[in-house]
Amino acid sequence: MAGTPSKKRRTAGPKKQAPRGNPQKAHVSRAPQHVEKATARDWIGAARLRTLPLAITPVLVGTGAAILVADVFHWVIALFCLIVSVSLQIGVNYANDYSDGIRGTDDHRVGPARLTAGRRAKPRTVLLVALAFFAIAALAGLAITIRTQQWWLIAVGAVCIIAAWFYTGGKRPYGYYGLGELFVFVFFGLVATLGTTWVQALALPQEAWFGAVGVGLIACAVLLANNLRDIDQDRVAGKKTLTVLIGRTATRWLFTVFLLVAFAIAVFLAWIGYPIAWLTLLALLAGLPAILIVWTYRDPRELVVALGLTSLTSVAYGAFLMWAFIG
Repeated sequence: MAGTPSKKRRTAGPKKQAPRGNPQKAHVSRAPQHVEKATARDWIGAARLRTLPLAITPVLVGTGAAILVADVFHWVIALFCLIVSVSLQIGVNYANDYSDGIRGTDDHRVGPARLTAGRRAKPRTVLLVALAFFAIAALAGLAITIRTQQWWLIAVGAVCIIAAWFYTGGKRPYGYYGLGELFVFVFFGLVATLGTTWVQALALPQEAWFGAVGVGLIACAVLLANNLRDIDQDRVAGKKTLTVLIGRTATRWLFTVFLLVAFAIAVFLAWIGYPIAWLTLLALLAGLPAILIVWTYRDPRELVVALGLTSLTSVAYGAFLMWAFIG
């Protein structure tokens, strides 16, 4: 009786282990790769100039509220506030490029090309540039602290830099868990605006608070437009932005509400005694087309235009509110 042929035993290969430590590092290949040198245009693009108005607006509103209270323009302090705000904005943009790039989140982005994900620059170089801008913000903030003798501002500055990094950096970036808009509202709305007012006037009038809320809402609207553009890629990458969590329709409504509530605040300020604030409604010449694009877009690239228009709305809003406070 013929024996049955023995089955060959399959030897199990080495068991794959989940990457430990910072999950960002898990995406980086150990194999040497050719890195195409980024041009100056690439570096400027990575700074995401469309978002810079969001750093200018709180300084405008905060300075206007400070002049309203102190009746004097501390232009040097205001200038250093602007340096802090713009440097933090650029720093967080480069930090996002680095963190999202080495995670793999930016591998299929619809928007402008990224330095890290596109391998246009070494990740370490992008990281160093981000840290350099954070350092510039820290030095400018230290100068303000020394000038005003408000030493507790050092802690506030440190928290701002930490929040900027952990938006997409670290093991558990809060931008990946639907908290991006909350932190943008707090830091690019309340902290930036009220901080600018305080260091110039050592007071926080109600006008500064109203303005800060309006500024923060518009900044959140810009982030919503950005995340709506990237919703499909973020879902694949596991980046749970607020837009991914609530969907396209709810994001459109939220974008619209944020913008319109900001202008409702300006109308309220005009009604209580700042008539020039009515001119903020002119900023809707950019804001309303942005809302229209958000509701009717077919190609995600159209939302890049909406993002730019919303940023323009922000700086116009801030300029008119500043004029209303000092006019």
